[in-house]
Amino acid sequence: MPDASRLTPHASRLRILGLDPGLRVTGYGVIDKDGQRLTYVASGVVKTKDGELPGRIATIFAGVGEVVSQFQPDTSAVEKVFVNVNPQSTLLLGQARGAAIAALTNAGQPVFEYTALQVKQAVVGNGHADKQQVMHMVKRLLNLEGDPSADAADALACAICHAHGGLGLGALATAGRRVRAGRVL
Repeated sequence: MPDASRLTPHASRLRILGLDPGLRVTGYGVIDKDGQRLTYVASGVVKTKDGELPGRIATIFAGVGEVVSQFQPDTSAVEKVFVNVNPQSTLLLGQARGAAIAALTNAGQPVFEYTALQVKQAVVGNGHADKQQVMHMVKRLLNLEGDPSADAADALACAICHAHGGLGLGALATAGRRVRAGRVL
């Protein structure tokens, strides 16, 4: 049965699913954006068990599909993979990310991608912020009573980045300005 809140259209409300893909743990965060107001809906993780890669990929695909089915987001935001010093880790992370994106597109979700620098700039105002700073700002921006897990906080940060237009600092105008070290000058 469909969620009753989804049957009443709110012209300005947008439900955003953020994902922080990982082969062992994929974080998810769901927020609602109504005008400039952000509201926490849910967050958590999809965990895979040790074992063969195909089974882990299937778990990510199914888990993300369940999250989409349960929370019915309007759009989704996924953190882009960065290059590690270990090429094998980068390849595995890319496969986990691919499973998550495939699950989103299979569910008809529009998918937007953001780098870690963009996410941190949007949430903290500094593209080189550490995990603790990101977690603190996520908690503050969404008025959370407790700390979300690190993976869920990263996923919520990705959703917040998308809510802010992916431009950082709530779509801060940067025309005619330079960006250096994650800061607008």
